[in-house]
Amino acid sequence: MFIDENPIIVRALNIAEAIDIRQLERTKVLATQPLTLRICEGGYAVVFRYGTTVLFNVAPHEESAWLRELGNFAREPLAEPVIEETQLFIEPEGKEGIEGNKLVVRALSLQQMQLMAQVLAKSAVLDSYEQRATRAFERIEPLAQRLMQLGSRGVRTQDLLKLIGEVLVHQQKMVGRVEVSEKPDLLWDHPELERFYLRIEDEFEIRERDVALERKLELISRTAQTVLDVVQAKRSLRVEWYIVALIVVEIILSLYTLFFQNGGH
Repeated sequence: MFIDENPIIVRALNIAEAIDIRQLERTKVLATQPLTLRICEGGYAVVFRYGTTVLFNVAPHEESAWLRELGNFAREPLAEPVIEETQLFIEPEGKEGIEGNKLVVRALSLQQMQLMAQVLAKSAVLDSYEQRATRAFERIEPLAQRLMQLGSRGVRTQDLLKLIGEVLVHQQKMVGRVEVSEKPDLLWDHPELERFYLRIEDEFEIRERDVALERKLELISRTAQTVLDVVQAKRSLRVEWYIVALIVVEIILSLYTLFFQNGGH
């Protein structure tokens, strides 16, 4: 048994856009992929490069000290960390699974702790991006309403381009950094733990939330792109009318020159 206490408080904190984990490799390291450290007596931290740390059996004052230290290696820290918390019970004769906020396992090895940390870290990151997607929805709705009420005059192209860019960045981070839908590399070395991992992943609905979030981001991007296309089309049409008007004026001037000025000679 890796930790001999019940219950074990497990907290996943998404604190930044990224953490330079290379700077954290030191004598306290217990394992890598993911990076696992002992940060206090009986307390452990698993750190992920996409800005999340998962703490096992760490007291509040020790957590604060750890976050201050970790902040030295964080890039683009979040204004408020996104936290996922659960209680872990080690019950050798119990039924493994989650009931409410209670996670029961029969044993807890270092590898099991790492796999559990990966699920909780992904859950915290998904929560963070779900909040951002909700805020993006709140931003796209008034843009669409202004387009309906005021036409292209009520919508700034810069706002739409910024929103589309943010969505693309979120999608890139979810796929390139977090790799939510990918199985951990640890399972290649410990295939016997795959069922353990998949069971916890299923309990936190990681794959379902990832699919739902991806659909939301696609909808936001598609809506913003549609509004942008309408705005640009209206502006292009207005430019075309300007060109037509200039051509008409040019024709009138040419006719005037032809019939009136030449006619006077």
